[in-house]
Amino acid sequence: MKNKATVKGEDYVEVPTGGMGLEVIPNGPGAAAILAAGIGTAVIGILALAGDASSTINKLLTFYNPTGALSGVTTVAIIIWLVSWYALNLRWRSKAVDMAKVNMAAFIGLAIGFLLTFPPFMDWIQSR
Repeated sequence: MKNKATVKGEDYVEVPTGGMGLEVIPNGPGAAAILAAGIGTAVIGILALAGDASSTINKLLTFYNPTGALSGVTTVAIIIWLVSWYALNLRWRSKAVDMAKVNMAAFIGLAIGFLLTFPPFMDWIQSR
C-alpha cells in the first residue's frame, strides 16, 4: 500500500524511487485521463441518440455518407474527449484530486454512453 503525504495542503501519493527514498507525485494527470474517458463515452451516447432522434442533427453529423451520422458522432466525441483531457490535465497537472469522485463521475459517463448506444434503450427513450 502506498503512503500518502501532504504538501502545501494537498494529498499526494508517495512512490518508492529504487532505494533513494520516496518521491511525492500528484494523481491529477491520471484522474484527468479517467474523467475525460467518461466524458467522451457519454458524448458518444448523447450524440448517437440525438442523431437517431432528429433528422436535422443526423444530417449535421453525417461527415461521410456511407457511414451516416456515425462518422460525425465518433469524430465529435473524439474531439471533445481530447479537449476535455487536455483541459483537465492542465487544471489538475500538479494537484491531487479525490479519485472516488472522479471514478464515480467517469462510471456515470460510461453508463450513459452504454445505455444511449444500446438500441432497445434508445428506442424506449424515443417511444418507438
